[in-house]
Parts: sequence; structure tokens; C-alpha cells
Amino acid sequence: GPLLLLMGGMLPSLLGTGCVIAFLYGFFLSFASGVPAFFERRPAKKYAGQTLLVFRTLTAKLATMGIVMATVSLLFTATLIVEGSGMTFSAMFQSRMEKASAFDLYIGTKNEAHLDAYQDQIRRSVPVTAVRRYAVYQGEDAQVTDYLADHASYHKFSSRDMLMAFSDYAALRAMKGWPAVTLETGEYLIHCQDYLGPSLADYRQPIRISGQTLELAGIETGPLNQNLWDANGHGFVLVVPDELARNCPVSHGAIAAMTEEPVSGEQFAGLCAIRDRYDAAEGLYDTLYSKADQETEAASMSAMVVFPLYYLALVLTMTAATILTVQQLSETDRYRGQFALLRKLGMDRREMRRALGCQFAIYYAMPALPPALIAVPFLLNLGGAVEPGTMTGIYHPAAITALALGLFCLIYLFYILMAYTSLKRNVLPQE
Repeated sequence: GPLLLLMGGMLPSLLGTGCVIAFLYGFFLSFASGVPAFFERRPAKKYAGQTLLVFRTLTAKLATMGIVMATVSLLFTATLIVEGSGMTFSAMFQSRMEKASAFDLYIGTKNEAHLDAYQDQIRRSVPVTAVRRYAVYQGEDAQVTDYLADHASYHKFSSRDMLMAFSDYAALRAMKGWPAVTLETGEYLIHCQDYLGPSLADYRQPIRISGQTLELAGIETGPLNQNLWDANGHGFVLVVPDELARNCPVSHGAIAAMTEEPVSGEQFAGLCAIRDRYDAAEGLYDTLYSKADQETEAASMSAMVVFPLYYLALVLTMTAATILTVQQLSETDRYRGQFALLRKLGMDRREMRRALGCQFAIYYAMPALPPALIAVPFLLNLGGAVEPGTMTGIYHPAAITALALGLFCLIYLFYILMAYTSLKRNVLPQE
């Protein structure tokens, strides 16, 4: 069911939804008859401890409210999927914003002549603390690109590796406040996104640039605007000596800047106006990002997408948990009579409390476990479906899934403890 939901398209989604619903209703409607059959084949287990009391009470309840339990389980399934999806979208927006905001302002263009107009506008209206105009070059082949395509979760964006002159790379590191690095004659560096670092840890192959062979000096990582169009490489860039880089064809030109204050909407609009003029005249759409604009966009997308999903998940959780709790507390008189009879038959209060706790644990776990088994693979696959490098670190799909389950369990546990405390106080005989 979850796999069909992830395939996309109307038919797989409908089939997946149908499988999930059929599984949940089939499970709870067959439970009341399945448990007696199980114990008929294992009579020794039937009379061990409080097993007979606990499961007899549960089967009697499920025989009359199996459909209600299945509906509650369906609500929990929707809760976990909606909550996890909200967290995935939130992580995706945040991760994209962080990766596109390595500099306060970044401009990339296939036509380097455009950079003159952008530079003039920045000089007039955007106070900067550091700015660098440079070019990103094309290598002679796709040696590192092909390696990553075979050894990492990496999509090929270019038929050639991207190069950067060492002086430009050193200037960008200084703008970021990173420690300085050195590059000796006959060497090159690879700067890549964090998630590609482990895949390149064992890479030691030399490259040929402008007729010279260069040996790898090391791997550097960190956010350097490497997932944009006209960026500092697509996921990685090869840093080579200046004289070799400038003998290679230019891929695109770029301007990176750090500003005294966040780029205002008015300042960014002035730069966008230049981009739009070039687009109208040449049909060439330049890459233009500001950190402040990306943060605003991420906040806006979160408000429109993530908050409604969180709100819906909270409502579904509270609704389903309330249904279970009301059903349980409505049995107070029957439980009181049952435990009064057990007291007369010689069961002490400690055993009664243990039986009630076991019954409670199974009662509340039953509608929650199937949704967890359905939602976990769904959320893991959902997180893995976005572009490589987005869901990494604290945004890893496994971390998102664990957080969604933890938050759900926290709210659910509150209802369980509330119902258990009330029922224990009202139904168990006093000492």
C-alpha cells in the first residue's frame, strides 16, 4: 500500500489507499475470532498469569467495536503520514534555503557581459563587506562526475566537470570566514557538498587540465552554492591553478557578495529588474539569489504548506485518541464490577493493577502499531524521493521519521496516562 502511494499517478494512489484501508479493517474485524483460535492451539499460554482475563476482555470489546478501532487506526495512519510529510517539506524548504544562501547575494549568468550591469547596481544600492566577480570553467571530461554517478546518490547535470581558479576559491573561502587552504604546483582540490564527502574519501585519481596532470591534494566541504543553476559546480567543483583554469572554456560568470545588512526587498527588486530586462531581450534567465529573499520564501512556503499539515495532524491525533479514551472510560461501571468480583475470588490489588495496565497497553497499542508499520516505510521513501543532498544531517529521512513517531507518541501517551489514572482510581478496589 505505501509503495503504491509513492509511485505517483491516480491509479497507484487509489490502489495503495485501498490496500491500506482493507488491511486495517481486515485486521481488527478478524482479531476477535483470531485470538481464541490462537489460544485453542496453545492452552498452556491461555491460563498463564492474567492472559485469560486480559485477552477475554479485549476480544469482547473488539467483537463490538472492531470497526471503530479500524477507523481509529486509519486516522492514526493519516496522522503519521501527514505529520511526517509536514516535517519532510519543512526540512526540504530549510535545507534548500541553507544551500542556496551560502552568500548574502549570488548572481550567475551564461553571458559574462551581464555582470557589468549587476556590479553597477550593487555599487549604487547594496552596501557590501566583500564581493568577488569570477568565472566557473569547464573541464576536459566528466571524470569526477562519472565517478560520483557510480558511487553516490548523484544526478549528472553536466557533460563536463566544473572548474574554479584557486584565487577565486581562496577569495570565496575568505568571504565565508573559513580557514585558508594552499594548493601546490601540480595539484588540485575538490570542494563538494557535505553529503558527497564520504563518497569521495577514497578518490585519488589524477586529472588532466590544459595538457597537465594534476594530483588530488584533498577534499573540502561546506555550503558554497553548489545546487543552483549557474552555480559553483553541481554538487562539487574542481579547484585548479589559475593559469590552467583560464585556458579552459568558461561555463558561466558569477558574482558572490557578503553585505553589511540583509538585502532588502527593494534592493533585490532592483537586481531582478536587470535580470528581467535581459530575459526579455535575449531569453536568457540569469540565476539571482539573496539570503534574505530565500529565508522569506522558505518561511512563506512553510506557512502555506507545513503549518496546515501540522494542524491537521494534531486534530487527527486528538480526535482518534479521544475516541479511544471515551470508549475506555465508558466501561468504568463494568470494570468496577469485574474487579470487585476478582477481589472476592482472591486476586490482590497488585495483580489487578498489573492486569489493568497490560490490558491498557494492548488496547492502546493495537490501533497504533499497524499505522507505524505503514507510515515508516512511506516516510523513509518520501524523504529519499527528493533531489540528492537535500535530506542530509538533521534532515535525514530516518531522523524525520523518528521525530514524527516521537511527537505522535508524546501526544498519545498523554491521553493514555490520563485515561489509565482515571480508570485505576475509579475501578480498582481500595485496600
